Amino acid sequence: MGKYDTSKIRNLGIIAHGGAGKTSLSEAILFDTGMIDRLGKVDDGTSTMDFEPEEIKRKISITSSLDHCEWKDYSIHLVDTPGYGDFIADTRACMRTLDCAVIILSAISGVKVQTEEVWAWANEFEIPRIAFVNKLDRERANFFRAIDDMEKALKARGVAIQIPLGIEDGFEGVIDLIKMKAYRYTKDRSGAFTEIGIPAEYADEAARLREQMVETVAEAYDALTEKYLEAGDLTEEEILDGLRVGTIRNTFTAVLCGSATANIGVKQLLDGICAFLPSPLDRTKAVGVNPKTQSIEERGPSESEPFSALVFKTTSDPYTGKISIFRVYSGVLNSDSTIFNASKGVDERIGQIYELEGKKQKAIKQAVAGDIVAVAKLKETVTGDTLCDTAKPILFEPAPLLKPVISYAIEPKTKNDEDKIHGALHKMIEEEPTLESHRDDQTKEFIISGMGQVHLDVIVEKMKRKFNVEVLLKTPKVPYLETIRGSVKVQGKYKKQSGGRGQYGDCWIEMSPMPRGEGYLFDDKIVGGVIPRQYIPAVDKGIQEAALEGFLAGNPVVDFKVALYDGSFHTVDSSEMAFKIAGSMAFKKAMESCKPVLLEPIMNMKVTVPDENMGDVIGDINSRRGKVVGVEPKANSQIIRTVVPMTEVLAYSNDLRSMTSDRGLFSMEFSHYEEVPSHLMQKIIAESAAAKG
Repeated sequence: MGKYDTSKIRNLGIIAHGGAGKTSLSEAILFDTGMIDRLGKVDDGTSTMDFEPEEIKRKISITSSLDHCEWKDYSIHLVDTPGYGDFIADTRACMRTLDCAVIILSAISGVKVQTEEVWAWANEFEIPRIAFVNKLDRERANFFRAIDDMEKALKARGVAIQIPLGIEDGFEGVIDLIKMKAYRYTKDRSGAFTEIGIPAEYADEAARLREQMVETVAEAYDALTEKYLEAGDLTEEEILDGLRVGTIRNTFTAVLCGSATANIGVKQLLDGICAFLPSPLDRTKAVGVNPKTQSIEERGPSESEPFSALVFKTTSDPYTGKISIFRVYSGVLNSDSTIFNASKGVDERIGQIYELEGKKQKAIKQAVAGDIVAVAKLKETVTGDTLCDTAKPILFEPAPLLKPVISYAIEPKTKNDEDKIHGALHKMIEEEPTLESHRDDQTKEFIISGMGQVHLDVIVEKMKRKFNVEVLLKTPKVPYLETIRGSVKVQGKYKKQSGGRGQYGDCWIEMSPMPRGEGYLFDDKIVGGVIPRQYIPAVDKGIQEAALEGFLAGNPVVDFKVALYDGSFHTVDSSEMAFKIAGSMAFKKAMESCKPVLLEPIMNMKVTVPDENMGDVIGDINSRRGKVVGVEPKANSQIIRTVVPMTEVLAYSNDLRSMTSDRGLFSMEFSHYEEVPSHLMQKIIAESAAAKG
């Protein structure tokens, strides 16, 4: 039996857009529950959850961090998630394993694009949630505007169960519409408050909103609706029960309020988390696939079921090494035991089990269904893997990864860095699954791709700090291709005789274009033995090698056909090498007359922008030679689908952020190749020639 009954566990995520106050709220929760004895601040770099040097420097959450606390006999596993677009993929991976969430609504800025994104993920993973309107002590704060924004943008049905006592500079507490009491806080950030009656100036509004609340809560389930229709009101216990059922069923979203930095309203929020949000027992069973039989299987949140867990995050610690963080869905895990990694098909040895407390780890002996824990130094396990009982294997599906949106060429600063770069990147990808790296065979550059400029900047900083590897980021070369538009017949003849055995190879080829994407075709039309059979593959090889080097700007030539139809040979001087050179010469000669052109990669791009920015963004896309192929309306925003040349959007992540005040999102994938306009082609050819010197 675990330390806590599973019904008393809350696996809670704090989610919102960047800057809404998630880390400040997490800090206040930890302080009010006695986990920390000093209330830190994000702006001062003293918060418990933002502890990475890169986070302290930028004053934002870069990676999700975990802690746990206890509140009135409940155990809360707390996950503080990033909200900025460059780092929000980590939030998605965490949400896959959470049971419930608090979504923060800023009383100043309301709902942003990232709020919509995390809300959509909460819907996707069927996560019950309550809302917390934050920053009510700030200038221009408006509680009801935040709720209205949530209802319009998120299509959520908000039900206020609290209203603020005062606003802006005068904000001093919350009014509880369930108990019809007010809580006036001290202004010292201690979280201390006094229960008072509702001040007269708020009485009418509180009564009106309470009536609205009861009417909405009564819809949670039929028996409650009947009771309300008969009696015209509900008891406090019935309201609490209705709020819990309605929240778990996502019938409505209970809205609470306060200020995280002033530590006002946080204790009432903790009560709401325990009262309204689900335990693991209230969630559906975890569904997976038996890797042996491929049949669908379930695991319930019980200690009597076989052990199963999903790894949703990997970090590295300079002392502990690689740390795998996972959610236990069923069964019991003991320290010093062996489990099965169903994703890799290997056994893993479990040493010590840890509960995470920000950057610290607390050793525990056992983890049970519903727990979120970590273990160190698993050899094969990475983010997204399923750990389970060897005798009862199961495979859970991890959250699908988001696609990177920006790429850079990466160069080591020194030879020493070059030797270590691959190992460092491998470890970084374990921590950041959305980070991708590969070597471009065409441009010969090593490319890393991430979720944004800041994301890649942080990766570079971490590589230096954690692995002592220094690298430079450069705009990657565009992988242009070359092709032909005309046909021609030419001779390639290589003859070298300067004493001793000479070299002789002679071939006639016809070169013609092929449809886009068809590649290269070699057609052997030699008859009568004018070129011996053993030399024909050499002609083909010579053409292919020359095509790789390009003709216009050093890019591979594609989509062309070569017919070898005539030639001659010398019984003594001919060789494979001679015919290979002859084939290369024929290719280069043909390219001069075949109307060669450059091809550029074209990207499919999906851009989500606020309504007010749509005109600017479409105008910008047109200026980049892009073509808008469709616009789809979304709540308070528009989805623009476009095709645009890759060379025009290498830094689009930064430009879109600037155009939309960081409220735009985009994704991009390769579509096809198209001819480069002639005026740009000459410029690219000239730049290539200049680079070669």
